[in-house]
Amino acid sequence: MTASPQPNVGLQRIISSYGLKLDVVARAHREQAVINGDLDVRTTKSTVSLWASGHRRPQGRSCEYLAQALSKLTERLVTLEEIGYGDAQPQELPTLSTDPVAATTDLGRALMDTDRRTFLQQAVYVSAALALPLGYDHEAVARTLRARQPGARVGRAEIAAVRQTIRAFRAADEQLGGGHGLSAATFYLTDAAAPMLSGKFGDDAVRFDAYSAVAELAYLLAWKHHDLNQEGAAQRFYLLGYQLACEADYHGHGSWMLRALAHQALNLKQPAHCVDLAEEALRRSAGKVDAQTRALLLITSARAYGATRQKQKAAAALLSAEDALLRTGDQVADYALAVGPVGATISSHTGKTLSELGDHRGAEKHRRAALVGRDPEEFRRIHALTMSELAGTLDKQGRMDEAVEAWGHSLDLMDGISSARNTESIKSMRSTMRRYTARGVPGAGTLSERARASLAA
Repeated sequence: MTASPQPNVGLQRIISSYGLKLDVVARAHREQAVINGDLDVRTTKSTVSLWASGHRRPQGRSCEYLAQALSKLTERLVTLEEIGYGDAQPQELPTLSTDPVAATTDLGRALMDTDRRTFLQQAVYVSAALALPLGYDHEAVARTLRARQPGARVGRAEIAAVRQTIRAFRAADEQLGGGHGLSAATFYLTDAAAPMLSGKFGDDAVRFDAYSAVAELAYLLAWKHHDLNQEGAAQRFYLLGYQLACEADYHGHGSWMLRALAHQALNLKQPAHCVDLAEEALRRSAGKVDAQTRALLLITSARAYGATRQKQKAAAALLSAEDALLRTGDQVADYALAVGPVGATISSHTGKTLSELGDHRGAEKHRRAALVGRDPEEFRRIHALTMSELAGTLDKQGRMDEAVEAWGHSLDLMDGISSARNTESIKSMRSTMRRYTARGVPGAGTLSERARASLAA
């Protein structure tokens, strides 16, 4: 006789003790699959029921997605062992290297190696890794790096060339998406930028500038992977960028990279540790950065508070960010200008925060301000996504005709951009259009067909 399947006691215990509904677990599992680049996972509550009863086992990386989903729902770390899948082999977890220069080169080479590239592109995003920077011993790593025998002399000209190349890659990103030039940018990091950090510097100012430039390139590569939904690879570049930034300017640039890590987590709706990162960035940067950069750090804390439903703190941080934004005159750091016009960025994230808090009318106001604050040609990609977010805000207010128009403009701007985030936005919009079409909203059917054609292209 065939043995009866054994119930998954660990999984059942978590589901019951936290009062989780099976459809909620299924939805969280699908969301984690998308975050990790798996767009074809179709988990249902019946699937979760079969896993809990022991009649079926998650296949492939689904075990990892399930542990991540439950970690998010329970707001604590849920391990594979705890849910009965300890024999599944999780991918290597992100770490902070004792030699970030060598680690940067190795990661770049891995992404150029055919055998290792797919593994890294499919690397799992790990929310628990967000806590790593909070306990990072920057000074110990700095002593190790300074003790090495230096190579060829590096001066301002070499650093200026790296920054000029970064600006070119960044401009192309906005026009063509994160998928454009990824291999070229990775090769440049490995072949030219990272090796520069092993050189001989005339003084500390030159050394700090070199590390800052390479940290900005790591940030750009992280952003490119994020735009392609390769979140595990993005996280690894953000962490390396953080370490390099600490060598350049622990208080300013290091705080900025804490902001980057927090924003990735917030965009993935995984707010664990985000408040800690945002508050550490504010504490560390106090009196060390210009007012505009301070405003950007404050708006990150507002988003983190909003995502964790700390409404009063979110509102106070929004007001503080607006106040800081008004204090102009100081030179804004290069790394802070990477996100475009500061005022537009503040407006955009204010809109996101207010959406989290359910203030859709306020979110609309600030998203419109963000659109006005950016050149739609120079910042085509972010303009398209902001327009899509505006449409979603209009939909929340029941203003369907206006939402159709805004989504149509968004679709116009997305044409030709290689971005998984665009693809997700179009899929979400098309789902809404099916609802609109059923209600007879003018233009919904035409827009749905345009979206279908765009996805098929």
